[in-house]
Parts: sequence; C-alpha cells; structure tokens
Amino acid sequence: MTDQKNSGTASLTQGSEVTAVYKVSGMTCGHCEGAVSEEISAIDGVTSVKAVAETGEVTVTSVVPLDEEAVRASVDEAGYELVGSV
Repeated sequence: MTDQKNSGTASLTQGSEVTAVYKVSGMTCGHCEGAVSEEISAIDGVTSVKAVAETGEVTVTSVVPLDEEAVRASVDEAGYELVGSV
C-alpha cells in the first residue's frame, strides 16, 4: 500500500495534471487571494492556483500530487491557515 500524504481530493485532469481543493481560513479580500495564490504558485510543479476569499477555497492544479505540508507552509507564509482538503 502506498502512503498518501497528498490531498485526498486530488483528481486527474486532462494532460495528466492533478487538481486539489484546499480550505484556507482568514482570506477576506482580493489581496488575500493574491497572497495565497502567489505563495502556492511558487511550489514546484504547480501550474495554476485559484483562491476564492468568499468560500475560503483554493483550487490548485499541478503536474504531480502535492505534499499537503508544502501547501500548508506556503499558506502559512502568506499569513493564513490551511484548514485541510475539501
């Protein structure tokens, strides 16, 4: 059995990319969305990030499944808290 440390909601998209949705607390505006997106975008393999303050959800597309701890560290660096996977 394989140890799954990446998001439990990761799914394959066209072109073999992986999409995962995370819940982030503390985002209240467009600036917050940009800060979180910028930090997560810096993770190797990430191809797109869409943060929505209204729902607190961040959708991340990457070429490989991401380690949730790397996502958590990026969200922390932006000044917010990763609650977990959606």
